[in-house]
Amino acid sequence: MSDASSEKWSRRAARLFAHRFRQNRWMLAAGIVAVLLAHMWAGAGVLLAAIAALFVVAALAPSRTADQRRVEAAEVASGAKSIGLSGENLAAAVTDPLIVFDGAGAVVHANAAATAAFGTLHPGILLLLKFRAPEMQDMIQAVLFGHATSRVVEYSERLPIERVFRVTASAVGRGTGLYVLVFKDQSEARRIDRMRADFIANASHELRTPLASISGFVETLRGPARDDAAARDQFLQIMQKQTARMARLIDDLLSLSRLEMKPYLKPGEKVDLRGVIESVIDSLSPLANDSGLVVERDFTDARLEVMGDRDELFQVFENLLENACKYGQSGGRVVVSMIGPGDGPEKETTVTIRDFGPGIAEEHIPRVTERFYRIDGEASRAQKGTGLGLAIVKHILTRHEARLTIRSRPGEGAAFTVHFPAA
Repeated sequence: MSDASSEKWSRRAARLFAHRFRQNRWMLAAGIVAVLLAHMWAGAGVLLAAIAALFVVAALAPSRTADQRRVEAAEVASGAKSIGLSGENLAAAVTDPLIVFDGAGAVVHANAAATAAFGTLHPGILLLLKFRAPEMQDMIQAVLFGHATSRVVEYSERLPIERVFRVTASAVGRGTGLYVLVFKDQSEARRIDRMRADFIANASHELRTPLASISGFVETLRGPARDDAAARDQFLQIMQKQTARMARLIDDLLSLSRLEMKPYLKPGEKVDLRGVIESVIDSLSPLANDSGLVVERDFTDARLEVMGDRDELFQVFENLLENACKYGQSGGRVVVSMIGPGDGPEKETTVTIRDFGPGIAEEHIPRVTERFYRIDGEASRAQKGTGLGLAIVKHILTRHEARLTIRSRPGEGAAFTVHFPAA
């Protein structure tokens, strides 16, 4: 043993002996008194040996007897009870739904989260009647009949909304006759997984279509159309359009990725909103002219400022105005209006881009901001849309603490309004 280890061991032993002497000092004192009384009829050698034995016993005796430990445990339990540390209070502190039931499968207690998730669960209700799903029935019976000390299953509900739970059933302590169900909500994780799978499938489909077209034209140019100059020019022009479409799709995917990396990074500079919108209108004037549209302005010359990122706000209104020009060209005009915080009842700044085209059916409005969602897939592809524009708009506005509302009726056009919070 090294010198450092020996010194450390010596210090620990000294502290232990000192602690034991303090704990047993009264027993040691009583023993010494008894030995002194015995010394009256005993020799000095016997006295010294008895005192030494008492010191050794005092140093090695446990600091608490078993009875003392039981008394202390009872005091701790009593103290816990006095401050309300009961099973019901502990269950109430759990944020996940939790149900305690007895050996007959009847509810003993359900916390507030369980009541909110599954309705009222009065004591005495049989769980086998409340949860009819086969996986829940099997799990409850397995725990009640002692086939397993704990079980984990997945339980889903369709109504009123789709929810998925990871449910754990286990016994409460030993010999209590009580069991507990704990529900861990997995709905959001499942929704994200489904969105990820849908996103990959849609992105793959959107990229596969132009790639298949380009591949077919390349084979044709290398084969039957090898010496056909007219066909070669036509095919190359189509291939150029398809590659441009893939480039737009990749750019939009990268934009979404960048936005998702900083969803809560709020912009911290003031932006001249009117100047941004004027720049968007000027940049899209060739598209409006080609579509036979007139872009009308309905706002004053006053300077309106909002907190934001100028490039991202430009992207928002560019997407909205471009969609209005593409899909509302039959209406002949697009109106861009702006209301300042002092002109409306909500004390917020709003920008509305309205077209007078065919409009959007009501069932499509809640989903048009989803990635790759298209009301008319062929028409969207013909307009060179990627299906990601409104999804990008939604992400940017969320970062700016703004929101997008859509009002539309078939045959009456559509109005997209951006609401900026009051500064």
